[in-house]
Amino acid sequence: MSDTLHILLVEDDADNATVLAKLLERTGHRVARAQTVRTAIEAVDHNRFDVMISDLGLPDGSGLDLMRQVRQRSTLPGIALTGDDSMEASYAAGFGEHLTKPISFTVLIDAIHRLTSPRPAPRLAS
Repeated sequence: MSDTLHILLVEDDADNATVLAKLLERTGHRVARAQTVRTAIEAVDHNRFDVMISDLGLPDGSGLDLMRQVRQRSTLPGIALTGDDSMEASYAAGFGEHLTKPISFTVLIDAIHRLTSPRPAPRLAS
């Protein structure tokens, strides 16, 4: 991925957030961090992001609640990070990708790429 993306990282664990943010920044991306549903919604309301990466367990609600609120405001693509296998709930809430912790950074970058790369136009039958 050569283009710089503006990423919203929603993670309440300070150590995890720091590590992920640093890795993403080293790949050339700009990262804004939020620790709660409330601060993430404020960030979405006042900034333009290319993708949101969110833990599902947040202190003031769930990442599922967050994604549902984001969906009411925009089509911002989202990646759910979770310690369990609640994939169906993540997709139902509007996340485009669901990654189970511990995640590989390569897997995360691949998920970001899938959600932010332009889709090729469908080919018309000749």
